[in-house]
Amino acid sequence: MKAKLLEQKFGLADRTFVVTGASSGIGRAMAGFLAEAGANVVLVARRKQELESACIEIEKLSQCGYVVADLQDRGNLEQVATACTEAFGTVDGLINAAGINLRQPTDQVSLESWDKTLNINLATPFFFSRCFLEGMRARGYGRIINIASLQSARAFPNGLPYGASKAGICQLTRAMSEAWSKFGITCNAIAPGFFPTELTGPVFSNSDTRDWAANQTTIGRNGELDDLFGATVLFASPASSFITGQTLYVDGGFTAK
Repeated sequence: MKAKLLEQKFGLADRTFVVTGASSGIGRAMAGFLAEAGANVVLVARRKQELESACIEIEKLSQCGYVVADLQDRGNLEQVATACTEAFGTVDGLINAAGINLRQPTDQVSLESWDKTLNINLATPFFFSRCFLEGMRARGYGRIINIASLQSARAFPNGLPYGASKAGICQLTRAMSEAWSKFGITCNAIAPGFFPTELTGPVFSNSDTRDWAANQTTIGRNGELDDLFGATVLFASPASSFITGQTLYVDGGFTAK
């Protein structure tokens, strides 16, 4: 009985999720977590070779497809969403994990780099999510998970546009929740601490910054990608039906200090 209840609440069998930024890093890991819980997964990213490799691995767990796309082109989002929907017929959830961090000193931030960062990190999660709204609303069910950051709440050097975009993600998540939760579509965000990914390569390649990040946590270590499993499956599953508009920091207590 308990096993059946757990499957009903946390299982994702017969659900389909789209994951952006899924060719590597956090997006790739979260796509795998969804597959382990039984979901069909559609991966979206720019790099075809990496997508193919990720898809082969995920297909060992569940059905997987991919769409090669540059989500910085907002005029193409509807077409990308249509391709994602065609993979398995419907889309029940979306993880907006695509993002960039150009790490420029404040006096070197240009209009171009500002617009590029805010576009992919903040505008795309909203406009791409809205592409799936009609289908989710018709079925009375949807799960949208945005990716926030430590910089949603902390100011780091050389991260002004990135921090602004990730602070905006928290408010975007609340606003999307206010607009769409009444249709059965929950909208939440996960704010990871320091995890070893391509995006955080400059941190982990330097022992001083790597140790500094670990020492800022209350746990005393940096994150491992498997640490994101619980939050991912929770927000994606029926178990989170009364949780919406929230940002969960999975940061080892970084923001607790």
